[in-house]
Amino acid sequence: MDKPARRIFTATLGCKINQYETQAIVEAWRDGGYGHAEHASDADVILVNSCAVTSKAVADLRKTVRRLHRENPEAGIIVTGCAAQVLREELAELPGVVRVVPQESKSELLRPRSGSFSISDYPRARAVVMVQDGCSHGCTYCIVPLTRGPSRSREVAEILDEAEKLLEAGFHELILSGVNLRQFGRDLAPGPSGDHPDFWDLLRMLEERLSRFAGRARLRLSSVEPGQLGGKALEVLGGSKLASPHLHLSLQAGDPEVLRRMGRGHYRAEQAEEFLERLSTRWPIFGLGADLLTGFPGETEAQFENTLDFCRRLPLSYAHVFPYSSRPGTPAANMRDKVPAAEKKRRAALLRELAEARKTAFLERVSRLERVDVLVQDVRGNGVCEYYAPCRFTRPGPEIAARALVPARPVGVRRGVVLVEPLERAE
Repeated sequence: MDKPARRIFTATLGCKINQYETQAIVEAWRDGGYGHAEHASDADVILVNSCAVTSKAVADLRKTVRRLHRENPEAGIIVTGCAAQVLREELAELPGVVRVVPQESKSELLRPRSGSFSISDYPRARAVVMVQDGCSHGCTYCIVPLTRGPSRSREVAEILDEAEKLLEAGFHELILSGVNLRQFGRDLAPGPSGDHPDFWDLLRMLEERLSRFAGRARLRLSSVEPGQLGGKALEVLGGSKLASPHLHLSLQAGDPEVLRRMGRGHYRAEQAEEFLERLSTRWPIFGLGADLLTGFPGETEAQFENTLDFCRRLPLSYAHVFPYSSRPGTPAANMRDKVPAAEKKRRAALLRELAEARKTAFLERVSRLERVDVLVQDVRGNGVCEYYAPCRFTRPGPEIAARALVPARPVGVRRGVVLVEPLERAE
């Protein structure tokens, strides 16, 4: 086969939605005759899909663009994504950049394909299915509404078709991802009952459509909010044969006053605690992650301690902890009583220490189970089980292939990873 005349290399920063959109663009460019370059030095065009959620994300973007230009000064660099939406002129001045495509215009990069994002493949073992984009809520610290615009849901039929095709193509785990899953369906046509579908309706429809894959594949949820967690969520998750026993909470804080100033007064942190207690009667063991934002303007020591105490009560298995980062154009950027950088760092360290201790205890618990199902992520035998615990096979074998879902027996924990053996070998 002749080598493609031109090749594209991609670098994706930020969230799973960016990863999904990069894959859609790659597939569109492939349809237009472009090949994929494994290394930036082999590319004619370099696409950088950017993030702007923190100041560090923007700094990483600048470093990435400069590094890619050094590796291939001849290639034209296209920068798109969230940072391109709010820093268009600045990014255009970076070395090698020939075009800046704002997030709102990213679909233009799909030509010659139609302007809607969709995928038929994925470069990783676990494929992402985007179900929703944007956010209409407007948390006071968050730049996402400025970069991605209001909430927009994909049509249910498109999601069902794409998920089915990916499983038929050999994927064994799909991540249902969105910027704000709580807002899914509000802009879709009402169903026969007259109600708009919500995310739990979508999960129920996926369960029905993909029922033949039960036991052979699974669905994993990206971040959910405490405000989503009620009786309907319990019913759908508790009865699901495809949903992984794992939740990741967009919690941010455990203090009600801090949540109010964040613009997240629409839920109580305790809603999550109450729901998880009920869920434990359906899921005897489950992974639990949380996003935590500390050092928000005005956060007192007592309010931070409230968050720390609340996290101690949760059955966490890990956490993503972020010191507050001021984002231009957001209300929080103009708030008084900024927390000093050193104090933000101290508070983040305490939360991470708690999360690490909980992770260690959780991995020990998983290691005592009789069986887990491990989604293999690479040829070295690294993977993740249904509880979102990192796993590693102790011995290679023909069944340990990337994307395979392998029944396994835990045999121990080493350096933050559950060691497993294929169930057939262990018996």
